[in-house]
Amino acid sequence: MALPPRASPWPFAALVAMAAALFLYGTSFRFVPWWAGVLLLLAWLAMLVVTLRLAGPRPRTSAVVPVVAIALWFGAVVGGAAAFGWG
Repeated sequence: MALPPRASPWPFAALVAMAAALFLYGTSFRFVPWWAGVLLLLAWLAMLVVTLRLAGPRPRTSAVVPVVAIALWFGAVVGGAAAFGWG
C-alpha cells in the first residue's frame, strides 16, 4: 500500500502571509481616504480568491500572491501620499 502524497506547505504559508497583509490593508484606513481603503480591501479580497484558487493546482505560485499584495499596498499608500498628500 503506497503512502499518500505529502501536502505542500506553500498554501498555508501563503494564507498566513495574506493574513499579515490584511492587517496592513485594514490599518490603512487611518491614513488614506475611506474610498481608497475600500478599494484596497476589495483588491485584497480579489487576491485572497486568487490565492485560494492557486492553492490546489499550483501551490508554490500561491505564495507569490501575498508578496504582490504587500507590494500593491505599499505602492498605493506611498504613491497616494506622494501624489495626493494622504497621511
